[in-house]
Amino acid sequence: MSETSFQQPDRRRPEPLWFQVEEAIRAIVKSGEWATGDQIPAEDRLCALFGVSRITLRHALRNLEESGLLRREHGRGTFVRSTTLVAGTRELTSFTQEMGHMGVVAGSRLLDCSLSKADAVAAAALEIEEGDPVVRIRRLRLGNDEPIGIQTALLAGARMPGFLDSGLLQGSLYEALEKRYGIVPVEARENYRVGTVATADAELLGLAAGMPAFVVERITTDERGPFEFTVSVMRGDRYEIRSTLRAGRVAANNRN
Repeated sequence: MSETSFQQPDRRRPEPLWFQVEEAIRAIVKSGEWATGDQIPAEDRLCALFGVSRITLRHALRNLEESGLLRREHGRGTFVRSTTLVAGTRELTSFTQEMGHMGVVAGSRLLDCSLSKADAVAAAALEIEEGDPVVRIRRLRLGNDEPIGIQTALLAGARMPGFLDSGLLQGSLYEALEKRYGIVPVEARENYRVGTVATADAELLGLAAGMPAFVVERITTDERGPFEFTVSVMRGDRYEIRSTLRAGRVAANNRN
């Protein structure tokens, strides 16, 4: 690629140099000059092109790796990876917001939007009665136009009358719920387990039926209680869970 594509950080700007380098690399990937699977230049070359120290560059690369944009292979180098949603310690956000934070263009394909009755599982999650009305929204989730997962959301129907006629499925669902119904999420509880891709979902996800997948159950609440119960089936090759483990007091005391 042309060396003119590398925008060196401006030391007069208030943002840290590593942040500017990180944003510059994101822009290069987004432009398509570095495509999925491409190996990026070696660290010493990048340091020269960006005019920064190795410490600064590594800070930027580490953040990009943690966000899922790059992957490092020991002994081989660093590569642009396929769109990956990385789950870990994070703020309560919508899918659209979360993908945006990673520099990925979020997309959705609506598969179903209908009114149904809560079964026992949904009723328990939403703290409503079995048989109460729920809005069912099933969407294929995309990142940079590539399938990432299928999400089925059940919303407490009594909390959002007229939802099906409101045209609220463009963009972020949470933003729409806040604007029309004053529903603002304050907490979500998630449960992760390993499952497999069902036959009905395989073609949509671009996988063979029976392939491994993450199944994520999420209950989202506002100040009044649960309003959303979502079950997501996420591609195992495009969804990761990462966490940081820190030594507790017992481990620390053992070193004294």
